[in-house]
Amino acid sequence: MSALDHVRILDLSHYEAGPSCTELLAFLGADVIKVEPPHIGEAGRTIFADKPGLDSYFFVLLNANKRSVTLNLKTESGRTVFQTLVKEVDVVLENFSLGTMEALGLDYEALRAINPRLIYATIKGFGTYGPWSTYKSFNTVGMAVGGALSVTGLPGGPPLKPGPTIGDTGTGIHCAVGILAALLQRQKTGQGQHVEVSMQDAVVNYCRVPFRHHLETNQVVERTGNRLQHAAPTDLYPCYPGGRNDYVYLMATTPEMWDGILRVIGRDDLMGDPRYAARGERNKRFDEVHLLIRTWTEQYDKHTVMQKFGEAGIPCGAVLDSRDILADPHLHARGMIVEVEHPTRGTMNMAGCAVQLTDSPVAVTPAPLLGQHNEEVYGELLGLSPEALQALAKDGVI
Repeated sequence: MSALDHVRILDLSHYEAGPSCTELLAFLGADVIKVEPPHIGEAGRTIFADKPGLDSYFFVLLNANKRSVTLNLKTESGRTVFQTLVKEVDVVLENFSLGTMEALGLDYEALRAINPRLIYATIKGFGTYGPWSTYKSFNTVGMAVGGALSVTGLPGGPPLKPGPTIGDTGTGIHCAVGILAALLQRQKTGQGQHVEVSMQDAVVNYCRVPFRHHLETNQVVERTGNRLQHAAPTDLYPCYPGGRNDYVYLMATTPEMWDGILRVIGRDDLMGDPRYAARGERNKRFDEVHLLIRTWTEQYDKHTVMQKFGEAGIPCGAVLDSRDILADPHLHARGMIVEVEHPTRGTMNMAGCAVQLTDSPVAVTPAPLLGQHNEEVYGELLGLSPEALQALAKDGVI
């Protein structure tokens, strides 16, 4: 059985922050029903589209394990259908601009009157209150105002955008935690509640460890590139044959790890050398230590370097690029990279569920086509016949 197979969610969200939240919950077994505008669907279906008429990979990667229905919430009949659906579900999630749901008459207070047990989840760039609450946001904006850009980059250089979309998916994961907490609390109280996560808040949470330096020194946290300045030889090291991603990240924090590095690179003669034995002394000679190790790593490919250090008990990770990740045997063995058969995209590899529960294995199913489950969902939850659905379609409701 799936952990959340008793939970049903109406997903009104679009782009990444909301869909990443509901995809995780869908992986864990929730029945996630995407409610999308007729004919066009949610915006993620066409953004970054590489081929006309096909759902973008952006959408496909964020909406696995869900069902899709179409519903025009701008019509009175559409809103009536939605309100009826709300009686049959546990969660509603939205990430529209502030005021959109209120204008439709589908805000938390309105829906709570219909279903007091409802968990109503909201994702906004800056939340629903506060001086910036009316401002719009996307992933990189959230990372900028949450502190992530300020601590990313080379010393003396400009702020840099982190590659992972922590402003979007990071917010979605926070929201999933909030929804699960609200569902647990509902078991005690019988009442639903409003869950709110802002992109700025989520990114600030991810930056709490770098910010410790400010508390220690009362100085603005500086960018340090790939090095941990207080932990030589922690750094990025180039490998053979010298391509743009032929690197490993090596992190050594104990005397035992330093001695292990020396053994692996064949420099046992330096063990106990007072210039390097203590981390404080190594920090004074960071460039010298880096060159010592780099001279060895450049002789081997990144996978070999990772294996040799890993087997010696030294934390080391090859810089895996997108091709490496999608083909990685370790990730395939763990079910993190899975093969799915999409109805229009065909066979493809994609990321699966990062959370594993021993009694709730995850089977990944492809993202739904627009309105693929209209008859199934509306018949199952509302008892509507095919003829009734045809009438709604004719009237532009679905």
